[in-house]
Amino acid sequence: MARILYGVHGSQHGHAIRALTLARRFPQHEFLFVTSEEAAGILRRDYRVETALNPGTRYKNYSLDLWETVKLGVKTLARRESELKRLGRVIESFKPDACISDYEYFVPIAAKRAGVRCLSIDHQHVITLCQHRLPRSVWWDLRSTSFSVDNLFSNSTDHLVISFYQPPLKPGPHRAISPPIHREKVFEHTPSIGGHVLVYQSCSICDRFVPLLKTLGRPVIVYGYHRDEVDGPLTFKTFSEDGLLEDMASAAYVICGGGHTLMSEALYYGKPIISLPVKGAFEQWLNAHYLQKLGYGLHLDMHHLDEAAVSGFESQVERCRERVAAVDFRGNEYAFGLVESYIGGQRLPAVAKN
Repeated sequence: MARILYGVHGSQHGHAIRALTLARRFPQHEFLFVTSEEAAGILRRDYRVETALNPGTRYKNYSLDLWETVKLGVKTLARRESELKRLGRVIESFKPDACISDYEYFVPIAAKRAGVRCLSIDHQHVITLCQHRLPRSVWWDLRSTSFSVDNLFSNSTDHLVISFYQPPLKPGPHRAISPPIHREKVFEHTPSIGGHVLVYQSCSICDRFVPLLKTLGRPVIVYGYHRDEVDGPLTFKTFSEDGLLEDMASAAYVICGGGHTLMSEALYYGKPIISLPVKGAFEQWLNAHYLQKLGYGLHLDMHHLDEAAVSGFESQVERCRERVAAVDFRGNEYAFGLVESYIGGQRLPAVAKN
C-alpha cells in the first residue's frame, strides 16, 4: 500500500470527479486530499480532506470575471507561506510515498520542498505542454493563460495531460498525454441515437438562447437552469447525475459550454457537439476550436449567436457523428497504467526532439 497526498482544484467539479475516479481505481492505496470549495464537499464523502484555498477562475454573465479572479488569486497568494508550512507538517505526519496534483497550487510546491515527487494530472497543461497552430487573434489569450499555468500550476515533477484532442507534446522530461478519464457512471449507460437534443448550460443571461432552442425542430432536454418545467419542445430538468448521463447517451447531439469533462463524456457516447465556450476562458475556447477543427462539432459564440449556423448544424450531424465514431475517447486504462507505474516508482518518459 502507498500513501498518496492528492491536491485538487476546488472549483469546476470536473477536477474532483476525475480525482475521485482515480482514487476509487486504487482502493489498495491510502489517499489524503487537499482541496477547497465544492471539491471538498465531493471528496469528503469518502476520503480525508485538508482544505486549502486555490487560485481559480470566476465567471459572471457567461464571461470571465477578471476582478473576482484576481481577488481570489491575491487572497490565495497572501496565505502562501502559512499554507505551505501547514502542508509541510501534513507531509511530515502523513509521510506520502508520492503526491498528485489536479491543477492545485500548494501540493506540488510543498512536495518539492519536502523532496517528494509529484505527478500532475489535468487538462489545463495541454495549453503549455503541447504544440498548437492557432490564429494570431488569440495570441494574447494564449500567452496570458500560459503565463498563469506556468507560474501557478507547473511545479510538479511529472505531467500527464488528459485531453480529448491529442496535439503533439513539446520536447521535455517526464510527460505524457492520454485520452480522457471518465467517471465510472459514464460506462453504466449505453449510447443510442434518439430524437432529442441534450443541452447543458447555465446561460439564462442570454435572452436569445432559449428562443433559439425552440427553433431546432426537435425535442430539447435542458440542464443548468435549476428547474423542472416543460416549455413547448423544451423540457427543463434539475440536475441528476444518472438523468443527465442517460439523456446525453441517448441524444441526437449535444449543445454545451466549453468545459472539457462534459465534452469528453459526450464524445465518448459518440455525440456531435455544438460548443459555446465562456467568453475570456481560453481553455474552453481551445476545446471548442479543436472540436470544430477535428470535425466533431461546431464552435459558436454565446454572445453573438449565429442562428443560421445552429439550424444548419442538422445537415452536419451525420458527418460529425462518423468522425467522432472513428476515435476512442476512453483513456482510463492507459492513464491508470501510467499512474500505477508512477506510484510504483517509475517516472513518466521524456519526450524527445524530432
